[in-house]
Amino acid sequence: MKKLLFVIAIVMLGNLAAKAQTSYKAALGLGIDLYDEATFFGATGKYFFSDRHVGQADLGFEDNATMATFLYSYHKGFYGAPGLRWYAGVGPSIIFIKDFDNIFALRPHLGLDFKIDGVPFVLNFDWRPSVVLSDVGDNQVAAFGFGLQFAIN
Repeated sequence: MKKLLFVIAIVMLGNLAAKAQTSYKAALGLGIDLYDEATFFGATGKYFFSDRHVGQADLGFEDNATMATFLYSYHKGFYGAPGLRWYAGVGPSIIFIKDFDNIFALRPHLGLDFKIDGVPFVLNFDWRPSVVLSDVGDNQVAAFGFGLQFAIN
């Protein structure tokens, strides 16, 4: 009898886990890009080209500066953790600074994306070091991104 109850419990939990898995096609919201000496706040959006290939665009603002970032990411879920995905990728950033030269940088990133089934919001956090390609600006190892987005199916 204990074995039968155990099997029924496993089947029910597996069914709940299958229903709890979530996916979305796109997301729009607010993002924060944190550097050592600057914090950019603005709009962010992402689009899933397939289950694992994602494009993201961020437009952030800071005193006398605007940053545009375009990222490609590879997403993959964690086994047994519905709605939680890790991602990694790379893309360029351009920082437009008033009365100063623009800064061009390459932004590799590694992070987590979390979407609860039935809730239309997505949370993400990533590490985004900045490798400066232009003559001005400094490389940043301690750069991070946070996002709260509204999911669109």
